[in-house]
Order: sequence, then C-alpha cells, then structure tokens
Amino acid sequence: MIELEGVPELIDPVMVAAFEGWNDAGDAASTAVAHLDREWKGEVFAALDAEDYYDFQVNRPTVWLDGGTRKITWPTTRLSVVRVGGEKPRDLVLIRGIEPSMRWRSYCNEILGFAHELGVEMVVILGALLGDTPHTRPVPVSGVTSDPDLARTMDLEETRYEGPTGIVGILQEACTHAGVPAVSLWAAVPHYVSQPPNPKATLALLNRLEDLLGLRIPLGELPEDARAWQLGVDQLAAEDSEVAEYVQTLEEARDTAELPEASGEAIAREFERYLRRRDIGGPGQAPGGHATESGDLPYLRDTSSDRTRPPKPQRPEKGRPKDADGGSPPEDPPSAGPDEDTPED
Repeated sequence: MIELEGVPELIDPVMVAAFEGWNDAGDAASTAVAHLDREWKGEVFAALDAEDYYDFQVNRPTVWLDGGTRKITWPTTRLSVVRVGGEKPRDLVLIRGIEPSMRWRSYCNEILGFAHELGVEMVVILGALLGDTPHTRPVPVSGVTSDPDLARTMDLEETRYEGPTGIVGILQEACTHAGVPAVSLWAAVPHYVSQPPNPKATLALLNRLEDLLGLRIPLGELPEDARAWQLGVDQLAAEDSEVAEYVQTLEEARDTAELPEASGEAIAREFERYLRRRDIGGPGQAPGGHATESGDLPYLRDTSSDRTRPPKPQRPEKGRPKDADGGSPPEDPPSAGPDEDTPED
C-alpha cells in the first residue's frame, strides 16, 4: 500500500468505483467517476501498489517531463475523497483505476480494507456494456445487487447472472460476502458506435447515481457534450443507408418494448430529480439544471467548433456485437437489447 496522505474523517461515506477495461464500454463508467473527481475537486489519499496487480506489458507505464525532470506514471488504482455540500453534507470515496491483470481477490480485499477503515456505508460500482440499443433513445441504465433486502428497499434488480465476469462482478460479490451493501449501475452503449468517449452514457450513469444517492451532481459541459455526440452520430449514420436502416430497426424494437415506461412512477422519478436540481441552472442544462439522457437541451455548442466528432458508426454485422478489442462482448452482464434480460452484474 502506498499512502499518499492521511485518511480523512468522513461523513456518511459512500464508495463509488469504476474500472477501465472490459466493463467500461465507451469509457462511460470511468469518465463518470473522473467527472465527479474533477467537479468536486477530489483529494487523492491512497493508491494501490501497481507491482501487485498489473502486467506492465499489457498496461504500460507512461513517461513524461515535469519541467526538465523525467517522470513515470504507473498504471494503478487511486482513491480520492470529495465532500458533497448541502443541507446534509456527506462524503464520497472515489475509486478509479484499470481492471487488474492478476490477484483479483487480494485487490478486492485491499479495497474492502479501505471501506471498513473509512466506515463506508455502501459501495456503488459503475459499469458500461455493449448492447443492441439505438443512440437516439435514452441510455438504459440498470441497477443490480446481490442483496435481496437492498434490492427490495432501493428498487433494484437482484442479480441472477451466470457466466464470465469482470472486476465489477468480483468486487460486488466480495462486498456482499463481507457484509458491505453493494450496487452496480450498468449503462448500455450502442455496439455500432462503441468507441470512446460516450458522454451520453456517462450522463445517464450520473443521473442514475443522483437518483440512487439523492445527490445533486454538477454536470458542467457534459449535457452539451452529450447532445453534440448524438448529433454527430446522427450525421454519420445518415451517410450510410445500411446503418441508418439498422438504427431504425433498433428504435422500433426499443419503442415497442418500452411503451409501459410512460408510467406514473417514471414521471414521478423525473420530477423528483427536477426538484433536487431546480436551483442549479446554468448553460447546457434544462430548467432546474437537469439534462435529460435523450439530450433534448435548450443549449448546444456549435458542432463545427472544437468538439470532436464521434467516429463513424460500424456497419451492423450478423450475430453478436463485438467489443472494443474485436472479440466477443463482455458477458458480465449480457448485452442489453430490447428483447434481452436486464444486466445482472
């Protein structure tokens, strides 16, 4: 263990974690934690020893210059803390790292050691998967847990997934066995436009985290980025008739499957979020400061400016979608299509 600063005394802490790699389609989850760290000016207090968990031929260190001094940044997992103000202030312990190459059980035990030492009340792990979901619709975000009581009290799905898993699934089970309440939030990223970044999926994860914890998260330019991303994908998809036809097929399937979603419960949930955010406001946010996942915003930066256009959507292929490395998509959880099961881990 490398201690960077003294461990702070925390108020009602919740641990929020995300890991780059297999369970981070479009870098949506790791970008969400990075956003929290940046917006709330997180203070790093510890890091895991890279020698214990990473294969440096897989995740290579980087060399950089600090003035005239040459320095090395090693791939690792860092822990920072942010304080969320308001009537009832509380602390978030943010964990951001790369999925380890080895010793996963020791890795999870070390994270749980911090959770116990800091008095963490709950662990929330963010993930993103590739799914048969259209980029033109709100990003599906599923909340799952292995704890039946937590599933019932927080309106979450109880996991029933079986199959290969990533560090998100392993850490959630480790928390459950250690008696620490744990929840995973999964965003579904369109498999035909899987390259990072995906600000729309990141925004959806943050909105779901707001609902789960009852927090108000400053969104900065993220809503504007999400809208620009969607418009960019719209333009690129329109240039390829096969992709455009495929997107339309996904839209029809999604709309048919989600007709019951226009319910009083969904409307009430959206209104509650509006009330939490009504005094934030600012450019790039809808009245009350909330930006919808669909990207319907009153403000939009010119997409011809310095915004990066998303890469051209991949042509749909027969069979299952591929992951970012060209192999089979992560099985933890299964791809989230309109006719498939909800992600379980």
